Amino acid sequence: MSGYLGFDTSNYTTSVAFYNGSEIIQQKRLLPVKEGERGIRQSDAVFHHTKAYPELLEKLMAEINCGIKAVGASTRPTTQEGSYMPCFLVGEGVARGIAAAMGIKLHSFSHQQGHIAAALYSAGKTELVNDRFLAFHVSGGTTDLVLCEPCSEKVIKTTLYASSSDLKAGQAIDRIGVKMGVSFPAGKGVEELALASSRAFKNKVKLKDGFCSLSGLENKCLKMLSDGESHEDTARFLLDYVADVVLAMTENALSALGEMPVVYAGGVMSDVIICEKIQPKLEAYFAEPDFSCDNAAGIAYLTSVIEG
Repeated sequence: MSGYLGFDTSNYTTSVAFYNGSEIIQQKRLLPVKEGERGIRQSDAVFHHTKAYPELLEKLMAEINCGIKAVGASTRPTTQEGSYMPCFLVGEGVARGIAAAMGIKLHSFSHQQGHIAAALYSAGKTELVNDRFLAFHVSGGTTDLVLCEPCSEKVIKTTLYASSSDLKAGQAIDRIGVKMGVSFPAGKGVEELALASSRAFKNKVKLKDGFCSLSGLENKCLKMLSDGESHEDTARFLLDYVADVVLAMTENALSALGEMPVVYAGGVMSDVIICEKIQPKLEAYFAEPDFSCDNAAGIAYLTSVIEG
């Protein structure tokens, strides 16, 4: 048996995955972030990716023990013009070396395309690669709503429809989480705090041309904390607000573009509170947590599709 190898070196996770046509096997590792800090420098990310890959590849190859037909790598954050981060050079470089040494093809994708594909695979909706659908990619660096359409060259053509005009949802969660003493990345810790709250918040969201603004959310949470609100209630407000924003942006896009399936991808969208607020209201599909956070699974799957 043989299959397809995928690489992704995001700002916070080193990952490699193998898809054999029936299952995805992956190895990944979070980059170390110092206690109390809210991110990592690109130079440090490149170093840690470079250091992690030999061990991750050794573990993966010991698990698959079969041939490789083609290699894929994420080479940039999104398909938008000018999208670039140095950390993606590491995964691309390793993938190029393997492809050259084995005499097989190398395919390039965006990190965002990988997230969307991983969500489709996890939700059992891979047939949507041949259809038109909306995808919401919500993570530390993005709050992007993209229109996805079939494309013979890219598998999934992604066109940005709406986003946040300032702070991203994942940034807000990380900043407030770290302020409350949660380790970075703060998503899981904030979720645990919010689930301990007995309150629920419903927020009126204002959009401008379909775009949201989240800087006010951070300010509101900081004020709640300074006013003596509990960490649990502040976390609940934070996640309820993000859910209301995502839902409002989605409904606005569907009203303008027409009804179609919606896929939610990215680490933020694995949050239980956000999922439970959105899922009953839309034809929506969510990835399992292991396929929501940064991973190379979607890249391996896209490589298989483009190879036919």
